[in-house]
Amino acid sequence: MIIKTKNLTKEYEAGSQIVKALNGIDLSVEKGEFISIMGPSGSGKTTLMNIIGCLDSPTNGTYHLNERSVSELDDDELAKIRNEEIGFVFQSFHLLPRSTALENVMLPLKYAGCSENEAIKRSKKVLENVGLQDRVKHSPSELSGGQQQRVAIARALVNKPSILFADEPTGNLDSKTGNEVMNLFKDLNNQGQTIIIITHEDNIASQSNRIITIMDGLIESDTRN
Repeated sequence: MIIKTKNLTKEYEAGSQIVKALNGIDLSVEKGEFISIMGPSGSGKTTLMNIIGCLDSPTNGTYHLNERSVSELDDDELAKIRNEEIGFVFQSFHLLPRSTALENVMLPLKYAGCSENEAIKRSKKVLENVGLQDRVKHSPSELSGGQQQRVAIARALVNKPSILFADEPTGNLDSKTGNEVMNLFKDLNNQGQTIIIITHEDNIASQSNRIITIMDGLIESDTRN
């Protein structure tokens, strides 16, 4: 079991009011699953991703990642887990504009203290795995939107994370390029990568193996394709 949450809640203060973003989420994710989390704006899906992605902590409840309790870890401990266990891909690619594709992918390895030679070797390998072996020296401005997203995916994968999170990963792409990115996710999943996608698009969610719908901070449905 990679992810196990029990009665996960998250509350925010909004002026004099308390807003409940999550109202008690019980979620289990097995290694190798390909999951889409859906829900309208304000449903709690992004809050859930932030907590299980170790970007935030719950107000109450428990969260175990790879059987390790992470619900009450401090910011430094959460940052260490994010760098070692979790990869993120976002709608906006968040690439450094003046760095090459290779340099962008190398960033997490540098934060992890990897040697220069090892970082270059591993980054070139993962860029090859996403079909960009001939674009390693190109800057983001010299790449198409789909190629930039592939660089972002390579950067998320370079530390060999337990889980790959993708938040609206096709939102800035045309339908053809979006399908190419989804095919890449499916290939990665077939190789054993656990993937969780946050999306509001039915056609994107339908390509995963399991669809979880969040409504009002609760899991409304959990179905398998």
